[in-house]
Amino acid sequence: MLRRFEVKRATSVAEAVDLRRRYGSDGALYAGGTELLVAMKMGLARWPVLIDVKHIPALRGVTRTDGVLRIGAAVTHWELERDPLLAGAIPAFAEMERSVANVRVRAAGTLGGNIAFAEPHADPPALLVALGARAVLEGASGPRTVPMAEFLTGMYQTALGEDEVLVAIEVPVPPPAVPVAYVKFQILERPTVGVAVVAGEGLTVVVGAVDEVPRAVDTGGLRGADLRSAATADAV
Repeated sequence: MLRRFEVKRATSVAEAVDLRRRYGSDGALYAGGTELLVAMKMGLARWPVLIDVKHIPALRGVTRTDGVLRIGAAVTHWELERDPLLAGAIPAFAEMERSVANVRVRAAGTLGGNIAFAEPHADPPALLVALGARAVLEGASGPRTVPMAEFLTGMYQTALGEDEVLVAIEVPVPPPAVPVAYVKFQILERPTVGVAVVAGEGLTVVVGAVDEVPRAVDTGGLRGADLRSAATADAV
């Protein structure tokens, strides 16, 4: 059962930062709430104040500039699985989004919320780490960018400061010839293991949902070109 809490709606990033600074650990950022509200209902966490950020324009939309996709933190999984820019740039990313949890979660849940909640058994983190994505943060001291591999610090823990807001996720777009894949095994709606592969000049393999944070696998010097050559030979 949910205990009483207050909702503060922010209409700009600056207002959200101010609310974060004002309430500190008593306030939690709220967009889709698919993870946060479940934790509160189960009594696993309690915040007297929820800071609603889903209506902030700067946290919306998907854009591409100089080979980098910028995904607003409040963009939902449902929007991402249908976004033509994402599907054209990184098809495996859009495909992964189509497999997140269930329709209800994808319709309400946001990519930023998924990352900021840092639930270990989630799909996006492993693929984002493999792609070299970055978290764009805004706080009282100004903006900063943190590699996704460093932003996720532990189970339900991130590098987000008490006065900071996750504004966007920046994802470098791999060249068209570079294969990208995400495969998972799951029980019910959560992955028990997820594997992300980016076969570029160097081969990147990241495993998620088996530890507190996604872990890169030592590929022993195997290159993406070696993997592509082997795949071509098998096809012949």
